[in-house]
Amino acid sequence: MNRRKFLQQVGIASTSAIALIGTHGWAARGTSLNSLNSGSNPKRLVVIFLRGAVDGLNVVVPHGDTAYYEARPKIAIPRPSENSGALDLDGHFGLHPALASLMPLWQQGSLAFVDACGSPNPTRSHFEAQDYMESGTPGVESTPDGWMNRLLATLPNHTPVQAVNFGDTTPRILSGRMSVASFPLGHNSASPLPLDKPQVGTAFDRLYSGNDALSLAYQEGRKARKTLLTDLDAEMQAANNGAPLPIGFASDAQKLAQLMVKDPSIDLAFLALGGWDTHVNQGSSQGQLAGRLKALGDGLATLAQGLGPVYRDTAIVVMSEFGRTVHENGDGGTDHGHGNAMWILGGSIKGGKIYGEWPGLANNQLYQGRDLAISTDFRDVIISLLECHLQLDDAKLHRVFPDYNPSQKVSLV
Repeated sequence: MNRRKFLQQVGIASTSAIALIGTHGWAARGTSLNSLNSGSNPKRLVVIFLRGAVDGLNVVVPHGDTAYYEARPKIAIPRPSENSGALDLDGHFGLHPALASLMPLWQQGSLAFVDACGSPNPTRSHFEAQDYMESGTPGVESTPDGWMNRLLATLPNHTPVQAVNFGDTTPRILSGRMSVASFPLGHNSASPLPLDKPQVGTAFDRLYSGNDALSLAYQEGRKARKTLLTDLDAEMQAANNGAPLPIGFASDAQKLAQLMVKDPSIDLAFLALGGWDTHVNQGSSQGQLAGRLKALGDGLATLAQGLGPVYRDTAIVVMSEFGRTVHENGDGGTDHGHGNAMWILGGSIKGGKIYGEWPGLANNQLYQGRDLAISTDFRDVIISLLECHLQLDDAKLHRVFPDYNPSQKVSLV
């Protein structure tokens, strides 16, 4: 049995856990952590995947596009000048107010967004879309490995913890021939059922609790709705693909920062968060999506702060499989869409800017008449970071994304 297979079978997670503890790690065995990465590129890449398709239009809010408010009378984020409004970014776009903890990073120029971004494949299946974005080969189901694993193969000075996955199982994006360390996050918390406002439901249940025809019709409808919501909740659980909800992400982000600061041999890290499949009761400035965005934003701010000086050499990418419909649905939510926003953070990022061409939200500008169109392929964003941040040459870039040539250069670094 070779060393790589042995490490995989005995559980590489213990190695990364030991590295975090420090006094029981490699340094205590006489091996300097710094020596493991001597002479290597100090640049790091962290990828955070939001499983379930986050609503990018309510993250990076196009408050300058009137069609946005026409399409979302209930769930649109108010304009910056209004109560609980978006946090203005550039006069046309704003940030969801729940992400206020990220505004200092925007203002200091280390946070950027690439809007109308995503995979060119038209699928609206969570599983296919996640697979394509993680394999890096949209539309090709036979790709055996993930693009981060192929990236790992191009990097020098391989160590057992050069790539760390925060989770119990190796995700598609890190699957492949290269060994990957896993750092368990503990038990996943159950997703809360997306119910109607309790006070409203209770009042109507009491009002229509009799045996008359109207009450019986209401009771039957109420049961049907609960069944529907339960089914939707089951879909969200499946869409999460085992990823935990963002509640508690700040604690995990702090652990990730500690790991990366303590062990300079960690070049790549991946973490997935679920709970973004908001078909029902999505909310606006407050509500289901807002609560999860706040946890995500606070966690990212914690990660940036915890990295300290390492932050200037780190690029953090936040991505999701696709966006959501421009028009809200009848249940106060949004359905599976197409274009989305990618988030890019890091000390060397040319932030304080929205990248990408805005296609507009008028009916004749929508993809298939319902979704935000894609003007930037997600691979163009990743390739820009690999080229300018990790200093990969053309030959290595083609190994990471085979048979793909970027259609545009996104100058993020």
